[in-house]
Amino acid sequence: MKHQVGASRTFHAGDLTLSALEALAGAAIVIDEGLRVVEATPAAQKLLGVDVRRGESAPQLLCGTKAKRPVAEALAEGRSIHAVVPHPRSAEQRRIAVRTVPIEQGRARHGWVLLLEEVPESGHAGVVLFHGMWTQDAGMKEMFRIVERVAASDETVLVRGETGSGKELVARAIHELSPRRAGPFYAINCAALPATLLESELFGHKRGSFTGAVSDVVGHVQRADGGTLFLDEVAELPLEVQAKLLRVLESRTVLPVGSRKPIPIDVRFVSATHTPLRKEVEAGRFRGDLMYRLRVIPIFLPALRARPGDVRLLVQELVAAARKAKKTRIDQVSPGAMRMLEHHDWPGNVRELKNVLSYAFALADGPILLPTDLPPDLGSRTVDTGPEPPRELPRMPSDPEAERIVRALDRARGNREQAAQALGMSRITLWRRMRDLGIAPSRARGA
Repeated sequence: MKHQVGASRTFHAGDLTLSALEALAGAAIVIDEGLRVVEATPAAQKLLGVDVRRGESAPQLLCGTKAKRPVAEALAEGRSIHAVVPHPRSAEQRRIAVRTVPIEQGRARHGWVLLLEEVPESGHAGVVLFHGMWTQDAGMKEMFRIVERVAASDETVLVRGETGSGKELVARAIHELSPRRAGPFYAINCAALPATLLESELFGHKRGSFTGAVSDVVGHVQRADGGTLFLDEVAELPLEVQAKLLRVLESRTVLPVGSRKPIPIDVRFVSATHTPLRKEVEAGRFRGDLMYRLRVIPIFLPALRARPGDVRLLVQELVAAARKAKKTRIDQVSPGAMRMLEHHDWPGNVRELKNVLSYAFALADGPILLPTDLPPDLGSRTVDTGPEPPRELPRMPSDPEAERIVRALDRARGNREQAAQALGMSRITLWRRMRDLGIAPSRARGA
């Protein structure tokens, strides 16, 4: 049986099935209950470096004559496995990650799908895990080196980075690498509280100092004594609170609201902002003297879109962590889904990526994360192919069928062949309906 696709290519049904498998799983091999190869995607054959023959023994294909045969043993025992094995046909130190997914109907098992992926030589070539932050990006690694060096000092640090990029992780790394690591680490979001409450949260208050102050309360500055205080979104501090924070930094004492007795403190301050403090100073919203006190050592945290090579790495690590915590059944991310993730701009950075994957973990049914498991708006971004001349959009026709045809032509960018396929009619039928409904030929191309 053959299927006609377009005007020039013809696919057999088996070819179409194999193409679908590769689109979903990438490098994959389907084996029967006797562990013999049924199908292998071109990506799998390229990875293995051989033409994989139908009927070939999968254990022999993957393990050869090696003494250690974890994949072969697991398959023989009917167990699923995720293992890293030496490349079967490479003298170099290449390795392959193999995940096995059972093919079942009810309680009957009919075979397996083997999902393959090459593992870089070092396990993760060039990959670094630094205090909860994964990367293989040179800019991030340089930032890690700066963090390690400044942690030993006691100077104030200002971390600049976009929302969701991991500024608090950087602050915690500074604390954990510093001589203050045995002391407390406190964090407060300066944008989350109104001015009156923020002042009390930071500096504390005495009983009776204002309505509702029924007891003495110790503020975050005093609680962080001997350790580190992280001021997130410090640019949002109200001016009156800025003045009091400046006095704390200059005198190394804190004066709770309603108190007349300053309390000595020993605190290292690490602040963070997503906006340049200099611009806030120029706009009159931030004190210049406080800015210089807070940004003795500035650290710049790259946005996720500035390190696109980290998206795949982060996805793999987040999926692995969720699977280990039994929060998902996902074992693999389909090539299509990975392309969508890698092409997204990530304005919300790593936090947005985590939220997107949490959405997918909640919706996905099978072991492979598909494009349809991702939030609908993630696929709305199109790759920019260069500027197009502006054009006036014509008025949409009132006839329902005409409107349906015009929308299909617009989605297909005027390609009549694609529009006809989407509408479930032939190209000639589409042309006739356009003529009968008075739809201008300029709407279409490829006539």
